[in-house]
Amino acid sequence: MTKEKYIEDLSEIRSIMDRSSRFISLSGLSGVIAGFLALTGAYMAYRTVYIGQDYFSYRRATLTGESATQLLLIASSVLLLSLAGGILLTRSKAKRDGLSLWDQQSKRLVINLAIPLVAGGVLCLILLGKGFVALIAPLTLLFYGLALINASKYTLSEIRGLGIAEITLGLVACQFIGYGLLFWSIGFGVLHIVYGILMHYRYGS
Repeated sequence: MTKEKYIEDLSEIRSIMDRSSRFISLSGLSGVIAGFLALTGAYMAYRTVYIGQDYFSYRRATLTGESATQLLLIASSVLLLSLAGGILLTRSKAKRDGLSLWDQQSKRLVINLAIPLVAGGVLCLILLGKGFVALIAPLTLLFYGLALINASKYTLSEIRGLGIAEITLGLVACQFIGYGLLFWSIGFGVLHIVYGILMHYRYGS
């Protein structure tokens, strides 16, 4: 066998091992959709808690029982729509690639993603109930970034970079508490759109 044949065989073996150890059917377009949904939700949240305040000055969230309920509805709607879009597009990509959507790798991915997300979600609900509204946006970015890094070893390597960017934004948002929603929009909106476009052109998803 020639040297080129050995290299080709090794590349094929590496590809098979990569497919068996990582979930590689994530859809880039689902990231774009999630980003636009997040920006829409952020605008609605801003209209809910920062009514009549100057956007470029320090702002204090105005939170009542009614507005808190509205925020939860907005967040739930964005999350459910993003998940639905992600599942549909990822299933379509997995089917096109001849791969299973729900296998051992995707189970590990979901479990490792869910643990930090659930912990962060419970903490944010506790803080919201105690009136610490300004901490919600930074903490959601931090825990989301930790979740991405925790799950990155079971999927595309670019997920780790996205997680680091989310954590960085969350830490900066902790320093600029009055602008948490702006950083939240960048993290969940702009970064998702950029990541989704990158994945779409890199992997054709």
